[in-house]
Parts: sequence; C-alpha cells; structure tokens
Amino acid sequence: MIPQAPLVVWFEKLGRGDVALVGGKNASLGEMVRHLGERGVRVPPGFATTAQSYWQFVDANGLRETMVDSLAALEAGHAPLAEVGAAIRREFLRGTWPPDIAEAIEAAYQELCRRAGKANTDVAVRSSATAEDLPDASFAGQQESYLNIRGEKALLDACRRCYASLFTDRAISYRRAKRFDHLKVALSVGVQTMVRSDLGGAGVMFSIDTETGFDKVALVNAAWGLGENVVQGTVDPDEYQVFKPLLSQPLLMPIIEKKLGEKAKKMVYAQDGDQPTRNVPTSKAERATFVLSDQDILALGRWACVIEDHYGYPMDMEWAKDGESGELFIVQARPETVQSRKEAGAFRSYRIKSKGRKLASGLSIGDAVVSGRTCLIDDPRDIGRFVDGTILVTQTTDPDWVPIMKRAAAIITDHGGRTSHAAIVSRELGLPAIVGTGDATHILHDEQEVTVSCAEGDEGFVYEGTADFEVEELDLEHIPTTRTKVMLNFANPAAAFRWWRIPADGVGLARMEFVISNQIKVHPMALVRYDTLKDEDAKRAIAELTQGYEDKTEYFVDRLARGLGRIAAAHYPKPVIVRMSDFKTNEYANLVGGAAFEPKEENPMLGFRGASRYYSPRYRDGFALECRAIRRLREEMGFMNVIVMIPFCRSTKEADRVLVVMTESGLRRGENGLEVYVMCEIPSNVILAKAFAERFDGFSIGSNDLTQLTLGVDRDSEELAGLFDEQDEAVKWMIDSVIREAHKSGAKIGLCGQAPSDHPEFADFLVACGIDSMSVSPDSFIAVKRRVAAAEAAMNGTDTPKIAHRS
Repeated sequence: MIPQAPLVVWFEKLGRGDVALVGGKNASLGEMVRHLGERGVRVPPGFATTAQSYWQFVDANGLRETMVDSLAALEAGHAPLAEVGAAIRREFLRGTWPPDIAEAIEAAYQELCRRAGKANTDVAVRSSATAEDLPDASFAGQQESYLNIRGEKALLDACRRCYASLFTDRAISYRRAKRFDHLKVALSVGVQTMVRSDLGGAGVMFSIDTETGFDKVALVNAAWGLGENVVQGTVDPDEYQVFKPLLSQPLLMPIIEKKLGEKAKKMVYAQDGDQPTRNVPTSKAERATFVLSDQDILALGRWACVIEDHYGYPMDMEWAKDGESGELFIVQARPETVQSRKEAGAFRSYRIKSKGRKLASGLSIGDAVVSGRTCLIDDPRDIGRFVDGTILVTQTTDPDWVPIMKRAAAIITDHGGRTSHAAIVSRELGLPAIVGTGDATHILHDEQEVTVSCAEGDEGFVYEGTADFEVEELDLEHIPTTRTKVMLNFANPAAAFRWWRIPADGVGLARMEFVISNQIKVHPMALVRYDTLKDEDAKRAIAELTQGYEDKTEYFVDRLARGLGRIAAAHYPKPVIVRMSDFKTNEYANLVGGAAFEPKEENPMLGFRGASRYYSPRYRDGFALECRAIRRLREEMGFMNVIVMIPFCRSTKEADRVLVVMTESGLRRGENGLEVYVMCEIPSNVILAKAFAERFDGFSIGSNDLTQLTLGVDRDSEELAGLFDEQDEAVKWMIDSVIREAHKSGAKIGLCGQAPSDHPEFADFLVACGIDSMSVSPDSFIAVKRRVAAAEAAMNGTDTPKIAHRS
C-alpha cells in the first residue's frame, strides 16, 4: 500500500527537492532552515500545507468540475477572464475544510504557538504554487499573502483565501502564457512566525545587479514597516549596494551605494477592524533616516553570498528586521529569473545623439531607449483604454496590470524601486522602464511624444519629443588578446556596471570631477568653511544636500568614496586609475558655494588647476578631503586596486610638495601598496621624464593638453581647430620620447584619450612605440582592441591576431 502524502510538513523537514509537495517558495524556506541556519542565516520557523491538502480540499468540495468547465469556457472564448476567475474563486471561498486537514493545520499552529511561547501568535500566511519559482518563471505576486494572522479560525480563513488566489485573473493569465496546465498546479500554504518588521523595516534583496547582471554586487531595497509596500512598489525605498568579493574580510565596509528613499508610508499591524494590516504615513524623521545601519547592510550582503553559494545561482530574496529584537531574517528566497539567464556573448549599446528637454527622471530598468506616445492611466479600472504600443504612465503597478504591460513599449511609474513589481515584470518582458519618478503622472499628459532612456546608467530619463539615437550590437566573443593593455575611461559611476562584461584590462582614467559635480555638487572648501560662509543661498542649499550628516565634510568624503567605489568594483581586482580633481577655476566656481573660493582668471586652462591647487592654502583643505575619500576607498572599503593620479603637475618641485601633502593626509606612496601616477600633459613632463619617474610609479599621457601646449594651440579655439592635431610630428616626438624614458626608468606608461579610436593609425603608432596601455571610452573598446591586435600581429610578422575565447 502506497503511503499517503502528509497534509502538513514542518519547514525543517523540507528541502528544495520538495517543489511538487509544497511549491517552490516553501521548499526553499525548508532548504534554508535545514541547511543555512548553521551558516548564520536566520529564517522564521513555520510549516506548510501540502499539495495533497489542496487536492483533498478541491475534491471534498466538488471544485474540480467547476474548474474544468470554467476554464474550458475561457479557452473557447465563451466567457471572459474576469468572469471565469471570479466564479472559481467564489466556489473556493464557499468551500469547507475536511476535518482531517483542519485538524492538521490547527495542531501545527498550536505547536508553532508553543515554540514561540505565545498563545495565538501572529503568523504570515503565504501562497506557494507547485509550479512556482521554476527557472523560467518568477510568479512575482501571482498568489496572495496575508500578514498578522492570529488564531485558528483566522488562519483557516487565510489558507482558504490563499487557495482561491490560485485563480486570480493575473495567475490564470500567467499560467496560460507559460503554458502550465491549470489542473496540474496545486497550492501549498506556508505558515510562518511573523517578524515584527512593522516595528522595524523590511524589503527585497538580489544577489546580482538587476539591470546589468553584474554578479559581484548584492542589491538591497528597504522601507519602514512590513515588506509588502516594497514588493508592490507603492513606496520609494532606500537602495544599498554591497560588493560581494570583499565581504569575507570582516574589517572592511564595501558598501558602494546608499540612496535615501522617500518612504512616504509604512505598513503596520491594524489595531482593530477587519483588515490585519494598514498603511500609515511615516514621520519626517523616518523619511530622513536610512532603514538599515551599515552593519545590517553588510550582514544581509553576507547572507546573500551564503544563499547564492548554497543554491548555485543568483537569488531574489525578501528580508525583514524585527523592531523588538533588532534581528534580521530571510523570509523568502527564489531564483533570479532575468539577468542570470541572459546570453553573455553579445549585447546592445544605445547612444543618444540628440534629445529634447528633460521632463522626468527615476530609476532605470533595462538599458534600452524607446520613443513613442504616452498613455496615462491613473486607475486600474481604466486599463481597457490602453493603446497597444504606447508608453504606459501610471502611479504604480501590481500583478493586475500585467496584461497591458505586455502590450506597452515602455513603462513609467511615480513610485517603486528596483525590486518593485513594475521593475520585475518590465525586466521579464524586456521592456525599458523608469520607476520612482515621483511626479510623472503630474508632469506628462496623454498622447505626448516622449523618449524613455535607460541607457545612461542607474538613472533613467524621460525627454520631450523623439530623440535621435543609435543602437549598436557589440559582440563580446572572439575578442583578440594583446600585449598592449586596453583599458576604459570612466566618469559616470552610474554607468560603470553597464560595461562589466567587456574584457578590459582595468580603468585607465576615472574622472573624479564627474562625481563631485553630479553627486556631491558642493565646493569642498564650502563644506570645510561652512560656518563662515556669507552666501546665505549657498548655505541653505548645502544644509539641504548634507541632511543626515553631522559633519559636512563627511558628506563629501562619503559620496566621493562610494561613487568611485562603483567604478573600482566593476573592474576589481584590475587596476583603476583615479585622477584627483582637475576642474578649472571657472568650473569649481560653479559648484554650490564655490564662487567665494575661486579667483577669476582670464585663461583658466593654464591657470590655478591640477597639482598647484593641492598644496595651496586656497584649496589644501579641500584636497585633504579628496585624499580622505581615496584612503577610505582603499583601506576601509577594500579597493586596493585603486591607483591615484596627479594631473597638470608643472615641475618636480610641485610633485614633491603634492606628495608631502598626500602623506600628511594618510596617502603615502608605496605604503599599503599605493601607487601614484602623474599625467603627462605638459612638455616639462616629457623633458624631465626621468626626474618625474623617480617620484611617480607611472605616467598617463593626456594627448589633448600635450598637443595644446606643444603646438601652442588653444584646443577650444574654432579659428585654430585645423592646427590642433594629435598626430603632428612634434606631438608624436613628445610621446615617443616619454615612452622610451619611462621604460628606461622602469615606470609604466599609458595614454588616456579618444585619439586611438578616432584615428586608427594613431593606435598603430602607439603600439610601435611600445606603449604599455591605452584607455578609451567603453563603446570604442572593441574596435581599438582589434586595431591594436592587428598592429601587434603586423609587428610580429603574423597575419592573424590571437583570439581570447570567453568561457
């Protein structure tokens, strides 16, 4: 006689092989309880009803015939989806529990209460379909969950409602799209001790970057209260990113992103009424505060690594923090179903050539650009008027919106983070989306021609009109190997992960100025001397930007270290050369509070810039903040692959003074492996190359300034544009000379600039000179790499470059 399957199973008796018994969600909870507790991962205890219980409930209430007839009518086109779903759900809700199932659930709940040491303990009741969380299906939000359920009667009612939710319109639509047989999908109910995150916070975590597939970061979203608002995308959560390879070193703090979300509301326990939970506004203090401490963020990141390592693939997890105990818990874990399944060999690169006025911005989902007309829908009841192929604009989405999301060209929402429903479904559908704009439904109007751009990094933009853009297919297979290193130039940290698959040899130029002007926005001296600032408008702006930082200078150090950290992380452990700030005085003056600290110069290009600022009383304290950020980036965050580069260093005396100031700020060349390079962009750098090589570990040729100063041509002059030529014989002599002298002295030398991509023959010249590296923009990397390989092959007398086959 075949033993009957159990009606209820405790999590600790389950494993990931039990999907057919309890569904993917509950099988995964059991897997973690059984195997990951000993590795420090906390999962709230609980039990699951089985597929056997579901089918017994169905048959005891005669529901199978209702399901077959109703679904047949739907397939035949005799009844609409809404009518069919409602009819089946109604019959489920009318059903009564077979005594043996009710008794099994009640007994398990009583035992859970005993273990918790509390009568009528509050539990979370979650649905888990037996076909759920298979590799090609996320089932995000397809069935219902119920929180803060207390007592046996309420629990049985919640379990019945979970069963009925197997036939919501969205669940039926999803199974039809995935070609799952409705009558072969059962539902298990997970009953789990509640984490009092209503008094703390909760959210979602991925062990992979959700937009680019960069597999060395964990992404965490967080909001106050219960986690449903984050999952549903009805709040704009905090966002944190952690660099996973450095988490194994307990003294490091590799948090490379911390964005404060608005978090306008939170879900808490209801004190009375029919509903067990309700939403309330958050306080001003909660909106201005991060939900998680740095130690919490690191702890979750480590758990993401443990869980991913155990399962063997990237994971999508939900977490909660108990406000009473302060403990963190993982409450769900399932496979990530989009980025981890993408082909690695090729990807599309979108580049906008011209665009209209910026109308709105938010978090970019995907990496595409789409132009089209908007279709503004505020209320789900108006879904029927959606126009196929338009850009859906709405406040937020839930699973009921999926049918029209499939027909959209792109999606724009007011609310939500990267882990919200709108973001998850957009990724699955391959649609570009911009979520969390805050005001798109207010700014945009129906039938408006706009362009949605998700191709400019983490931030997505909505532009007026139809932008002019190009799409390029980049083939990452069959890229040749070269002796000459080909590196990348970066300015925008938000775009760094987009290019992680490119097999570059590191970053030859990371421009600090971009982080300062775009993410910090304040002149560092205005932060150092904030108390004595006379510009009241600047003081107000600085006070608003630095909210949450007791020490205003810490705002600069923190933002700069994290911004550069994203670039360093994308290419770790390969070298990342960070150039210290090289604004001209007019550019510095445009920063908030900057006018008071900058002289007015007739020719800023040849004025108070680069190294001369770093030891000057006018900027020395500002440079000290830059050094503090670099030291934090290397020693506290762990990015020891970062190399420092000094720009526009006119003399060896100036070099000595700068190195002294750096040492005083905790950056001593050679200490903790710190290398310091110098830009070679002034003729004196070439003439005294040997002396500069004694003071620096390497050179990076800045061909624009070197050409300007060798030929005496203003590179910005339209009248002299025809004379500005990086391939002029005098400039080439300079480059060849400094390469030879650097090699004699044992110093490394590269070139950062677009000349090798703009002029392929210039790349040939650099290879012939024996340069160590070239650094170019990411979109020209493949073309330059191939040109360099061909030049090396020609020098070696072979016709065919060696090909590096990517695994």
